[in-house]
Amino acid sequence: MNELDVRQAVKAYGPGTPVLDGLDLTVPGGSLTAVLGPSGCGKTTLLRVIAGFLKADAGTVTVAGRLLGGPGVHLPPERRRIGIVPQEGALFPHLSVARNIAFGLTDLDRPGRRARVGEMLDLVGLPGYGERMPHELSGGQQQRVALARALAPRPHLVLLDEPFSALDSGLRGAVRAEVRAVLRESGATALLVTHDQQEALSTADLVAVLREGRVAQCGTPEELYHRPVDPWLASFVGDAVLVPGTADKDVAATALGRIPLAAAPEGLRDGLVLLRPEQLRLSEADSADAAGVVTDVRFFGHDALVTVAVDGLDRPIDIRTSGPLRVEPGVRVGVCLTGEATLHPGNA
Repeated sequence: MNELDVRQAVKAYGPGTPVLDGLDLTVPGGSLTAVLGPSGCGKTTLLRVIAGFLKADAGTVTVAGRLLGGPGVHLPPERRRIGIVPQEGALFPHLSVARNIAFGLTDLDRPGRRARVGEMLDLVGLPGYGERMPHELSGGQQQRVALARALAPRPHLVLLDEPFSALDSGLRGAVRAEVRAVLRESGATALLVTHDQQEALSTADLVAVLREGRVAQCGTPEELYHRPVDPWLASFVGDAVLVPGTADKDVAATALGRIPLAAAPEGLRDGLVLLRPEQLRLSEADSADAAGVVTDVRFFGHDALVTVAVDGLDRPIDIRTSGPLRVEPGVRVGVCLTGEATLHPGNA
């Protein structure tokens, strides 16, 4: 299998803290892994090191058991068998769709190239589009052609560098789903670099969150969302409600009431209890364990976030609710809990 393995990667652009600081990352063969993180965390640098556009100062990059970069080794990009889908597709404007896809098929004769282009057009759902020019395609079609071009030489690894960022919001979700389906059908190993948390969680098999040049946590989207390693990561990958609490066995006492914990810490412990906004419900103020005043309502169509200043909490909390809204700022409401929470040592 075409596994990607990055070990102890270091890359600095000058004196000071390296952009990559001993980073470790493994992408299983045949999977789609997203690399997510705030600006300046090293996402783009990692992609460029893997692709061979940058030489790491230390560490190793291995794909399909083949050392691409390490002490005394730095294969150029064209010898790495890595396909790249850049932002906005970056198709050659003077070449037809077919010639764009065939660009990297230098080891095939003309009938072989024609056959491979046809396979790729079928794979990405664009049969019969070979003679069209890039400017005749929609943004989503251009991204599919860029993916076909990257997959055509049968690379060991495909790198996707924020490939959906230039698409409008209505098209982005559909193209993401199409690209995911194509990668799964082809069996390709892929690494998606993105700054969009929703994109990473909804698209990838695994998500690696970078922080200060290292992987803070790597796991399935469900693991990152429900079992983040610390409060920072909890807030980064989604909306988080963090309230001070004291745990006694598998229950934490908080200003929101007694909250069951998914994992019981050893002994009596203070910390931050993590809840997600969808675990909270609005109720009548006099029938709930906690109550407060609505300070803001943000409507998104499919749901809304209601901000409530809860009695006994220094900071307001967000509650995700669906259905018709029956609250407005200034109304006093109760807050009820559903599900389990996790406890993280630390202070708010």
